[in-house]
Amino acid sequence: MFEQLGLIGCGLMGGSFALAMKRAGLVKRVVGYSKSPSTTERARAMGVIDVEAPSALLAVSGADIVLIAVPVASTEATLKSIKHMVTPQMLIMDVGSTKGDVTEAGRRALREQIGSFVPAHPIAGKERAGVEHADADLYNGCHVILTPNERTLTAQLKQAQAVWTALGCKVLQMSPESHDATFAAVSHLPHLLAFALMNSVVTQPQGAEFLSLAGPGFRDFTRIAASDPNVWRDILLANRQELLTQSELFRAQLQAFETLMASGDARAIETMIEQASTARAQWQMTQLPKPC
Repeated sequence: MFEQLGLIGCGLMGGSFALAMKRAGLVKRVVGYSKSPSTTERARAMGVIDVEAPSALLAVSGADIVLIAVPVASTEATLKSIKHMVTPQMLIMDVGSTKGDVTEAGRRALREQIGSFVPAHPIAGKERAGVEHADADLYNGCHVILTPNERTLTAQLKQAQAVWTALGCKVLQMSPESHDATFAAVSHLPHLLAFALMNSVVTQPQGAEFLSLAGPGFRDFTRIAASDPNVWRDILLANRQELLTQSELFRAQLQAFETLMASGDARAIETMIEQASTARAQWQMTQLPKPC
C-alpha cells in the first residue's frame, strides 16, 4: 500500500485512477492539484481526493506515488515544477496517449531523477471529460502500455506493473517508438477521421438536415469526435509524424476505392470490402479487449 498519492490533474483520467486506488485499498491519502481551483474543489467534494493542494509541487510533497494526468503538451512543465520533490523511492507515472514526446520531456525535466518516471498509457477513457465523470471502473479490464527507458529503476517498473495489475489491467511493455507507431494507426488516425467526417458534414448547407437522419452507423463511427479538443490537439501534434504516415496509407486505400467506383468495377470493390470485412471479423473474435 502507498501512503500518499500526489495527483496532478483531477479530471476524468486522474480522478478515475484515484477512485480505483482507493477502492482497491492501495493508497491511504490522495492529495490533488488542478490548474482550475473549481476542479480541485469538486474532486474533494466527490471524495476523489482528500486534500486540495495549491500547487503541483505541494501535491507531490510527501507522496510515494505520483500520477500526472494533464495534456501531453503540459508534461514537461509539470515535471519541472515537481522536480525538487522527486525522490529515488517515488514512483511517477503519466497517462498520456503519446510516449515518445513524454519520454523526452521526462529526460529534460527530471534529469538525474528520470529513473523514478515510468511513462504509462492506459487504453481507457470516455468522450466526456471532467472529474464529474470519474469512474473507479474506468481502467478495469483495459490494457496499460508502459514505456520505460534505459534509466528507469527496476523497483519503480515493478511497482508500476503491480499497481495497474491490481486495478484490473493487463500490462504490456513497449518502446516509446513502437507505442507511437501502433497508436497512430489504431487510435489517433480513427480520431482524426472522426473529426474530419463531422466537420465535412456540418459545414455543408444541408448538414443539419443530414444529421437529423443519421443512424447507428454514423453514431458509432463518429462517437470519438466528441472527445476533448485540448487533449486531442496535443496528441495529433505530438505524434504527427507517425500519424501523417498512417494518414497517407489511409488516403491510398480511399483513393483505390474512389478509382474503382468511378470505373464501376463492382467485382474489385466487393473484393476490397470482403478483405476489410474478413479482417474486422477475425480481429473482433480473437483480439478485441473489453471496451474501454
